[in-house]
Amino acid sequence: MARIVLADDGIEFDGRTPDERPLGGAESSVVALTETLASRGHEVLVLNKCRAALDHKGVRWRPIAGATWPDAADLYIANRGDKLIGMMPEARRTAFWIHNPARYLMKWRYLSKLWRVRPVVVFIGRYHAATYPDWAPDGGRAVIPYGLPDSFCRATPLKDAPPPRAVFTSNPLRSLDWLLQIWARDIQPRVPGAELHVFAGAATYGSVGERKKDAIAAILARANSMQDKGVRVRGAVPKAVLIEELRLARAMLYRGDLEETFCLAVGEAQAMGVPAVVENFGSVGERVIDGVTGFVAPDDAAFAADARRILIDDELWRRQHVAALEKQRGWRWPDAAAAFERLIP
Repeated sequence: MARIVLADDGIEFDGRTPDERPLGGAESSVVALTETLASRGHEVLVLNKCRAALDHKGVRWRPIAGATWPDAADLYIANRGDKLIGMMPEARRTAFWIHNPARYLMKWRYLSKLWRVRPVVVFIGRYHAATYPDWAPDGGRAVIPYGLPDSFCRATPLKDAPPPRAVFTSNPLRSLDWLLQIWARDIQPRVPGAELHVFAGAATYGSVGERKKDAIAAILARANSMQDKGVRVRGAVPKAVLIEELRLARAMLYRGDLEETFCLAVGEAQAMGVPAVVENFGSVGERVIDGVTGFVAPDDAAFAADARRILIDDELWRRQHVAALEKQRGWRWPDAAAAFERLIP
């Protein structure tokens, strides 16, 4: 058994949050990783902006403000925040788990800490790792993709093809405005009965979402104005509700974004057997097996054409639905936890 400490100074959440309200991918991954490590017999402490102390599913959650830090740990994971990197100098190994493109680290205030501490820098995909230059400091580099939650990996093949209902479940600031244009011009008019259900909102992103709520509201207002085009704004929903909605979906439509380093939204949809149409922006191409579990479209015209095909062609949908169920749920949180365990000296 190892002693593992994870620190995060982002938004407020704890181990119960995923069951209570929508939560972003990075925060959901902290919950999933720490709970999985605890289930594997490790002593796990999370210091973050949780509202109050909580012991939940084997993980001790403690408010980071005014916290008494342990003297040592076998593995210390500094999650995202550069101010956290040097907080446990006596840890046997420090890992710096980042979730956004690493370009933001190319400033002295970040590089100085990385040069001094030399943590293992943990990336969540190939595209993500490529955003950190070879010359930049580290104590090793590891690519550990997010695991898929078991709750998204229990679907069985559907007997009948769903109606032409597409879904968008990502950050509305990441190409939803573009999708609305493509949908209204090139997809919905050519697919009888087509609907686009938007599961998105500022609530998913906590205080970060609060700062961007006006921009998010503007995009969602545009979506709300397009009901005559089959657009339905459903809001941000908890994971349990999202799972049920994905079972009703015919396709996941998401262009991608250069800031996208994993895209759990597409990963979850694929694990549920929902074919996805994306473009090759950021990491989203890593989540789809082109031509097998969906399409990685080379341009906007191909994106629209591929979306129409999945929404109309039952046989194509079924092949990709079954392939996604068979091929897109192999890497789960126990696999990711085992990869983190290999960082322990």
